[in-house]
Amino acid sequence: MTTLVWAGGLLRAEDEPIVRAGDHGWTVGDGVFETMEVVGGRAFALRRHLKRLAYSAARMGMPPIDEDAVREAIGEVLAAGTGLTRLRVTVSSGPGPMSSARGGGPHTIVVTANDGPALTECRAVRVPWRRNERSPIAGVKSTSYAENVVMMEFARSRGADEALMANTHGHLCEGTASNILIERGDEIVTPPLASGCLPGIVRGLALEWGSDAAIPIRAAAPGELDMAVLDEVIAGDAFAAVTSSTRRVQPLTALDGALVGRGPLLERLAQVFDDRAALDADPAPRHSK
Repeated sequence: MTTLVWAGGLLRAEDEPIVRAGDHGWTVGDGVFETMEVVGGRAFALRRHLKRLAYSAARMGMPPIDEDAVREAIGEVLAAGTGLTRLRVTVSSGPGPMSSARGGGPHTIVVTANDGPALTECRAVRVPWRRNERSPIAGVKSTSYAENVVMMEFARSRGADEALMANTHGHLCEGTASNILIERGDEIVTPPLASGCLPGIVRGLALEWGSDAAIPIRAAAPGELDMAVLDEVIAGDAFAAVTSSTRRVQPLTALDGALVGRGPLLERLAQVFDDRAALDADPAPRHSK
């Protein structure tokens, strides 16, 4: 797998040291990031990703990120490679003290891209831990990702590649790297942002483009989706899919070790998403739900 790296204004060798030992992103996870699909040499939904990057930084109390610098770095990385499939922008608060207190910056910006294969299916498990919807970084794409690492190792130990969790109320929330959609009855519903889930880029586009295509899809009311809805998925009375920039709209093939079926509305939504994405590689942001 080929990996390209941009840092400090220059393209770098993959194994070249690029972060200071005292960088707050390294020492305490004080940073934000975005992962994007690369299609035909372009970062998909770039405007939306950059808007969320700025939102995450603001929620973290970081100074505003220089969007022009990020765009320039992305352009240099994409121009330097062929066959790239995934791009990540990581921004930390920069050098800081050996404590939780933040330093004075400047930001550390790193852009990486590779040509790794796309994920082709999702095998998920439920985890015993919960997302804190009252956390100061709930809904933020933060580099403080240790919770997700623990959950993913739990999933991998059980032959899965995604972990699904509840929030503190026991309501369905999200996956470690994805949002979740449930096809139940004659509609598709997804946990609301009030559940503590990330405002996923593909989640938002699925809601918009699905509605445009007259697919019955909506954000659930707070508390509407209990974790028990996943028992309905295993029983075949409901269906599930995950959404992310690396999966798009991807139906679950297994849940807690049991094979599960694909819902017709979710399969239609996946096709609608692919068709719309082929027509518009950088859809303008709309209001999140």
